[in-house]
Amino acid sequence: MKTKLFCLVCVALLVMVMVSSCTSSVQRLSSDVEIDLTGEWNDTDVSIVCSSLLDDCLSSPRLAKFESENGRLPYIVVGNFRNDSEEHIDTSIITSKMQKAIIDSGKADFIVDIKRRQETRSEIMDQQAWSNYDSAKSVANEEAADYMLQGSVKSIVQKNGKKTVRTYFVYCELVDIESAVIVWTGENSEIKKVFTQASVRW
Repeated sequence: MKTKLFCLVCVALLVMVMVSSCTSSVQRLSSDVEIDLTGEWNDTDVSIVCSSLLDDCLSSPRLAKFESENGRLPYIVVGNFRNDSEEHIDTSIITSKMQKAIIDSGKADFIVDIKRRQETRSEIMDQQAWSNYDSAKSVANEEAADYMLQGSVKSIVQKNGKKTVRTYFVYCELVDIESAVIVWTGENSEIKKVFTQASVRW
């Protein structure tokens, strides 16, 4: 009888331990805290890459030359920024951060991309029929982009047993739309990580 009771108590304690270990928790962190749980692409990598590429882009003599020759800032539109890596990467985060930083620098202005442009055009057409004549915006009055920002993210993955090494290569180009000439190109290959999978203990 005592043995059976002891076994029941042990089972109950084991269930309690298992339940308590499965309890989820949430902890709020500062946005500047670096966390890398899997070794895959994360927010810290985005910040490192964008900072490097932006410093290079904004120091480009072509941007300064454009303003002096044309008397205005160049207009840039974001083109295709491909994810050619083996994992899911939202490249729009990279282009959005670069876009904001370039605008804030006062060295260029951005034209909305083609998808969002369709939305503004739809609004203008709606205004032609329904808005007050004095406040309705005119059609065919958009600013044309001078340059297109394009790029890609690539990765090389090496695996050996429980160890994985990931190296990321981020490329970015500024292309003259009229001449199709690349006026600036940047590359960042600083992101290299070694991830070692923990051994399972029973």
